Amino acid sequence: MPEEMKSVITCDLDGKVETFSEGAEALFGFTANEIIGKARVGDFSDGQVVLGHVVGWLKEAVEKGEWEGNTVFLHKDKSEIPCHIKITPTKGPEGEHIGYCGVTSRLQDKTAEEVRPKINLMTKIFTWLVIMRLPFLTATLVPLLVGGAVVNYLGMDVSWGWLGLTILGGFFLHIGTNTANDYFDHTSGTDEANYNYMVPFSGGSRSIQMGLISAKGMLTVSVVSFAMAAAIGVPLIQKAGINVLWLGLAGFLSGFFYTAPPFRFASRKGLGELLIGLNFGPMMVAGSALVQTGNILPEALLAGIPVGLLVAAIVYINEFPDHDGDKATGKNTLIVVFGPEKARFGYVLLVGSAFASIVVMALSGTFPLLSLIALPTMWFGFKAMTTLYQYYNDRLLMPANAGTINMHFLAGILFCIGIWLG
Repeated sequence: MPEEMKSVITCDLDGKVETFSEGAEALFGFTANEIIGKARVGDFSDGQVVLGHVVGWLKEAVEKGEWEGNTVFLHKDKSEIPCHIKITPTKGPEGEHIGYCGVTSRLQDKTAEEVRPKINLMTKIFTWLVIMRLPFLTATLVPLLVGGAVVNYLGMDVSWGWLGLTILGGFFLHIGTNTANDYFDHTSGTDEANYNYMVPFSGGSRSIQMGLISAKGMLTVSVVSFAMAAAIGVPLIQKAGINVLWLGLAGFLSGFFYTAPPFRFASRKGLGELLIGLNFGPMMVAGSALVQTGNILPEALLAGIPVGLLVAAIVYINEFPDHDGDKATGKNTLIVVFGPEKARFGYVLLVGSAFASIVVMALSGTFPLLSLIALPTMWFGFKAMTTLYQYYNDRLLMPANAGTINMHFLAGILFCIGIWLG
């Protein structure tokens, strides 16, 4: 590329490429048709550079009007290109911030090694947090704690050691499921086809696409995580009996084959959402109580209903941005089946049913009235519903995604406290 020819790329606030100059084509090796509407600017950088630096660069560009510096970009053939880039925010007709413009030139007198941004320890730790999607482990923590609360409410002793071991095993099972889903969504082409994903809520972790880990590495993490869950399951089975094995095996099979062939439960027109609700609701709550008591308690299964409905609501609302990519690859989630506009009512139904079940169980005496302290968290649901109905096909949906996660966690913890102390 001639030294004077610079790459000029503009993108929206999500990084989706909107313009791609001739200089960009020469620098990166892609044509504009390959990139515009099909890629994001983060695709031109190493994933750890994105995690550790790009967010800060964009923030400074907004605050100071520009950011300028050296970095390494990736060519189409995956070779590294030492570059100098100037990033400025782009504005709409009313002066509102609508995206970014990057003007890039190759550094002819520098090597990639000389300008590669340093990756610190915190970024390396954060990388694994992203790969395993650790923040979403609250979906496992909540039902297992509720199981302990049910045992305590029924007048039986709760062993914190066994509860802790149960939670650890549940975490490994969840991590194995997360990473297996990422691997098979990659191999099926679902993640590649998904252009409208909203990290961290939809589209998986994007770790393979960002180059944070290879597909083989992701599968290895999944296998190791499932193996760790199985190893932890051995003493749990010895303590509480063979039913622990059956529950764990059901969780493994439904989690692994959620996106894996030949079953691909997530593609079965609602079966995936149903399995998520059952696994992270009644089955986990009952499993936690089972380890403590040696029995599957009807009360534990009932306590799992609102928890399962709320975690299903998380998955459900996160499927809206993935609609186009899922539909293109035959991943028939309920959002694909009904279409995003009609599917909005499904979210209302999930959230409404969750809180209605708490009210019914509290008023019927199944659980103490104190469990109603979970009801104020409906506020998150109302806010999310309002946002969903307005922005179901827009990046402005993200507060609803975050609010649904907060609702599940806070409602679950308060429900747990209400049962425990009631």
